[in-house]
Amino acid sequence: MLQFIKSLFSSKGKEEIQEQLAAGAIIIDVRSEGEFGSGHLKGSKNIPLNKLADRLESVKKLNKPIICVCASGMRSSQATNYLKQNGLQAFNGGSWYSLKSLIQS
Repeated sequence: MLQFIKSLFSSKGKEEIQEQLAAGAIIIDVRSEGEFGSGHLKGSKNIPLNKLADRLESVKKLNKPIICVCASGMRSSQATNYLKQNGLQAFNGGSWYSLKSLIQS
């Protein structure tokens, strides 16, 4: 857990996310539809964590790196691990709101 938190605030973690976004990475918000509806990153796709396994093939068809976000970074961490286990290039973007700040800076 501590390593995860450090990675979100380290310049290396921020640089990696920025590089992936510049390379065309797709942002997947794994919060519920209701949470997503109350605010999200422009252009992000909403696939709730509990539906990710059902949508795995469509995510694979995107053929792009994936940056997962959620409210705090916990669900996005789970989603990132799941996608990596299934052969995808995935990164944990942590909180969608924090990533929004990073993108705008």
